[in-house]
Amino acid sequence: MVFETNISGHRIRIDSEEQFGGTNTGPRPKPLLLSALSGCTAMDVISILGKKRVVFNTFRISVSGELTEEHPKIYKKIHLIYEFSGADFENNAEILSKVQRAVQLSLDNYCGIAAMLKKACELTFEIRLVNS
Repeated sequence: MVFETNISGHRIRIDSEEQFGGTNTGPRPKPLLLSALSGCTAMDVISILGKKRVVFNTFRISVSGELTEEHPKIYKKIHLIYEFSGADFENNAEILSKVQRAVQLSLDNYCGIAAMLKKACELTFEIRLVNS
């Protein structure tokens, strides 16, 4: 149940859970899809915020998905949390507005993975700004 794929010269091992014959030596395919979504939107958001001259110390995206009960099990809902830290970020309406715009542009206009997934499931997000 272990498979390797080569994407642009980068090898990725995909595996299944041990109870299904896997050896736990790589990510499962569905969580890997969530990782691709977070990477895609992260690149967009960072690029847009750079153009808006938003300076931050850290940036993290958390993503979770809710699967259907019936087979084939697919994501019926995916939720992204964009978390930024920076000087005076908490309760800063100007920064929040810029981050919201960047996230919305990514999810609505630039991230092809988000565009594809939105055709199959509900895609929601939240933004958290914290001081560092």
